[in-house]
Amino acid sequence: MEKRIINPWKWQDGRSYNQGVEVKHSESTLYVAGQAAVHPDGTSSDADMRTQLLLAIHNLEQVVSQAGYELKNIARLTVYTTNHPEFFSVFDTFTEWIAENEIKQVTSVIEVKTLYETLCVELEATLVK
Repeated sequence: MEKRIINPWKWQDGRSYNQGVEVKHSESTLYVAGQAAVHPDGTSSDADMRTQLLLAIHNLEQVVSQAGYELKNIARLTVYTTNHPEFFSVFDTFTEWIAENEIKQVTSVIEVKTLYETLCVELEATLVK
């Protein structure tokens, strides 16, 4: 599999995403449903944004690992949040995770009115291998 990053500008570099990702010669694709701060027993977290983001990341990592993929294979990552300002106040947690895992992806951050129960952030991913 070959990923080619397309960035006509430089400004997105500090925001931990790319304008385009071309994938060639892929073997398979994994579509991951939105992963949120849901505990193993199925209960939704009512914690703060950073805590929920960390649990959502953990849950995404579990699905990716069980499927036999690597996080660096993420090509698209969509973030749904119920509060843009609050999400961007913990954006450092998100960008550190992106950098640590050498993820080169396109990203959209979308504010939604609500998520399930008490959830405030959800991560949806597409991976290639």
